[in-house]
Amino acid sequence: MARTDADADEAPLLSEEPLRPGACSRELELREFRDRYVIRSLDGGAAFAVSRSGGSISPLSPEEAAAGSDCKVSRIYGVAGIIRLLAGSYVLVITSRKDAGSYQGSPVYHVNSMKFLCCNEAIKHLTSQEKRDEAYFMSLLRIAETTCGLYYSYDRDLTLNLQRASKLAAGRIHKPLWKQADPRFVWNKNLLEELIEAKLDEFIIPLIQGSFQSAQFTLKDRPVRITLFSRRCNRRLGTRMWRRGANLEGATANFVETEQLVEYEGHTSSFTQVRGSIPLLWEQIVDLSYKPRLSIIEHEETPKVVQRHFYDLLQRYGETVVIDLTDKRGDEGDLSNAFAAEMGRIHGVRYVHFDFHHVCRGGNFDILQVLYNQIEEAIQKQGYFLMNSKGEILLEQSGVVRSNCIDCLDRTNVTQSFLARKSLDSQLQRMGALSSSESISISDNNNDVFKKLWVEHGDELSLEYAGSYALKGDLVRYGRQTLPGLIKDGMSALSRYYLNNFHDGVRQDALDLISGYYTVSQGSSSPFQAGGFESASYLPVASAIIVGGITATTFTLSQVGRNAQHFISSIVCAGLTVGVIVLVKANGKQFCSRPRLCGLI
Repeated sequence: MARTDADADEAPLLSEEPLRPGACSRELELREFRDRYVIRSLDGGAAFAVSRSGGSISPLSPEEAAAGSDCKVSRIYGVAGIIRLLAGSYVLVITSRKDAGSYQGSPVYHVNSMKFLCCNEAIKHLTSQEKRDEAYFMSLLRIAETTCGLYYSYDRDLTLNLQRASKLAAGRIHKPLWKQADPRFVWNKNLLEELIEAKLDEFIIPLIQGSFQSAQFTLKDRPVRITLFSRRCNRRLGTRMWRRGANLEGATANFVETEQLVEYEGHTSSFTQVRGSIPLLWEQIVDLSYKPRLSIIEHEETPKVVQRHFYDLLQRYGETVVIDLTDKRGDEGDLSNAFAAEMGRIHGVRYVHFDFHHVCRGGNFDILQVLYNQIEEAIQKQGYFLMNSKGEILLEQSGVVRSNCIDCLDRTNVTQSFLARKSLDSQLQRMGALSSSESISISDNNNDVFKKLWVEHGDELSLEYAGSYALKGDLVRYGRQTLPGLIKDGMSALSRYYLNNFHDGVRQDALDLISGYYTVSQGSSSPFQAGGFESASYLPVASAIIVGGITATTFTLSQVGRNAQHFISSIVCAGLTVGVIVLVKANGKQFCSRPRLCGLI
């Protein structure tokens, strides 16, 4: 059972254990004075103060940090960074955590809650417009505080997969964690800059957004541990509808590296896959349609964008196989055809199209064997990483499979889980846990453990990008579509529609602000000056009428058989609902939640 910080008073302090070289402080004390915040380590005595008037940082000695008693004292579990706005600075601290498991012997924690400490007393000197802007920025910080899927370790770099970490110089572990980290996967990279400038290495914690699950089962009376760890790239961070495709540098939306680790009898293996949006310039602007039109942006740089993306993959992962799971018809078909045309110009990368919806339309998970047969030779050639208990490398993974659909969520997760199960069988056979003819599927219990990991993994990644649970989860869990699964998918689809149309514009602004895509400075243009945003105040009313109308229509229709009055009520409710939808749809771009800061980038 996971232990949260609520149990901290009854549990022994982690500070009793010595810190590893390069490790961060595990337990911190926050002291809130009227004029400053003091944050001090309970591990080693290091401390610093942040002025509440402007956010200036001052290192403190242990004696200075302990001085004074007229303050509020609380425990925090990390400093996630600092952001500077118009009125001053805001310090993001981790206020609650829970144990998520371990990675290579080091504890991994999930961030339960965060809070921004305000150092903004200069707000009284701002103009009325600047105060309005600052209030909006602060509302975005409150959204950022609720970011889900954040993980960290105090003494282990979590940004590198096992193969990359094992091949780097041993001396790197003596460096501070932020210097060890791959900046692509540090969610709070932009927020760490002031802490780095102040040389507060002991307090700098890289946060990884993604998914971390771990489970154990038994084979041949010996334990097997599987860990599923996904790392989301920060180069094109965003929400489902507001970050599509690639930018001019070749970075794609929803790019995630997923590593499946297996530990058995002293051996550890790792199989890595990646996913990411189709690396073309394209968009899908919300307009209250259930499925907005996809639009390919014609740009002379498109061939170079695709080249940059795959050159980066080839350099990092080696031989690359691309699995495009999109439809061959409609807008998806146009996008898929454009992708295929560009891939014809890329050397050293194999492109495979697999129309998931068409081939698997019966809802049978095992039909993916058709796809696997096409790429089996390439996957076996790429292999996986394997090392023994002495840390000696026995095998290396020489390439990667890159999967995508439109969102890189549902179809992608089903496909990646299928490939991961195939690799898991090979790894366990090599380790001696299975014979050459056996599969993990021979044991229902063990197979269920594996499926549950991938279902939870898919849900977490979907919540981060789309705001709802993943669809098609029962394909992973049961190998087929089920009625409860269809109902759950329907609810998730409605949730996505609502969030994408009415909330994701503001969420996108929050991500752009904390990731540094939008920089706040004195004299910069106000996010309110573009106009056209005031209609957002009508969104709660419009959406409430629509949802209420649909609910009332459904209820009255269920009563139609009883008398004519219910039939008339159904017609009235349906008419009102349709009328509101038509009105809102006619003004779709005004009613939809749209980013104010950066828009589409």
